[in-house]
Amino acid sequence: MIRVWSDNISAGLLDRHGGSGAAFAYAPDTATERAVSMTMPVRLASWDQAFGIHPIFEMNLPEGYLKEKLRLAFAKATGTFDALDLLSVVGRSQIGRLRYTAPDADLDDQVPFQSVDEVLNHRRDRQLFDYMMDRFAAYSGIAGVQPKVMIRDENEADVLKGRRSSSIQGATHIVKFWDPAEYPHLAANEYFCLLAAEKAGLTVPRRRLSEDASALVIDRFDLRSDGSYMGIEDFCVLNAKGADRKYEGGYETAVFKRLKDFIPGELQHVELGKLFTLFVLNVAVRNGDAHLKNFALLYDNVAGAPRLADVYDIVTTTAYLSKDVMALTLDGTTKWPDIRQLTRLGTLRCGLSLKDVAVIVDRVATAVSEVLVELKIYARHDPSFANVAASMEAQWGIGLSQSLGRGTP
Repeated sequence: MIRVWSDNISAGLLDRHGGSGAAFAYAPDTATERAVSMTMPVRLASWDQAFGIHPIFEMNLPEGYLKEKLRLAFAKATGTFDALDLLSVVGRSQIGRLRYTAPDADLDDQVPFQSVDEVLNHRRDRQLFDYMMDRFAAYSGIAGVQPKVMIRDENEADVLKGRRSSSIQGATHIVKFWDPAEYPHLAANEYFCLLAAEKAGLTVPRRRLSEDASALVIDRFDLRSDGSYMGIEDFCVLNAKGADRKYEGGYETAVFKRLKDFIPGELQHVELGKLFTLFVLNVAVRNGDAHLKNFALLYDNVAGAPRLADVYDIVTTTAYLSKDVMALTLDGTTKWPDIRQLTRLGTLRCGLSLKDVAVIVDRVATAVSEVLVELKIYARHDPSFANVAASMEAQWGIGLSQSLGRGTP
């Protein structure tokens, strides 16, 4: 059994139920604004899940290398290691506003200190990776197959303006690594994709590439100045799907229509414009991993108006898998769309005018073209990145010409 905390206040209990499922029951005095999800309002009846745990509780469970490391470390002690066991390990440090503890335990979400500067200035070897995985794995309630941990910067008073380290107990940064044998230079790949997103006018958290390019350090965009955290729910949660179904569905319904289900009418036009921009960017840089967990809504109050979350987890997957396709379908296919399909998506699903669509496509094309110049310069300074950079350049050129109908610089 696990106690669930919402905005640092106890909200209810989560436990196994029915052999292979789970049940969550709100405490009788839980306030409406302490609801754990926009999809699970406060009520007397329990919220039952037939298989696994509820999507909102599963949302931040580690995957890949991090999950396996935690399993090896804790399975012997617990006897089993299912989703609830994993949540009990990483529950005190999560992305978003929810935390998890033992039923009779107080909330302690303090994360150990780690200098961001030390990470950024480290020279390429495996020692830092092994050290940070050993020290921070249990404090890293964050999804994704790519190895990553969450840390609290010991010099954050300088890094995050106006924030005092004494007021921030939880993680302040995400540190992402890459496996040179599988996806070489993935950190640099993501860095330049996020730079393109920023130049296209999207909100992107501050990110810094380490000197040796072995790590990408990203500021937590859900962190408030008082040390508390905003609510965030990915589109697996909003579609009531587990993480194993993140590649199911079409962008039209599972992403664009779902956003309209949760965004108030008067705010939809702006947020749909952002979402369309993000989609066009994913197409331009050939990100075949834009699945349901890589889109999210962010909010200050679960009962208030959410907005599209800051951009995260964008990479050019076709730099490694040249025949990669989209993560979800558009017009019933995962093939990369052309400008005609993008225009139809923007006008029919987002309510944009033809002029609005053209402006967004032009803005994305310009952003990608500008970042291509920086990408080439960086590759000249780091010859080990040259092959990946050349693949990215080729794939971005294909995206610009075949999908956006624009030429390359």
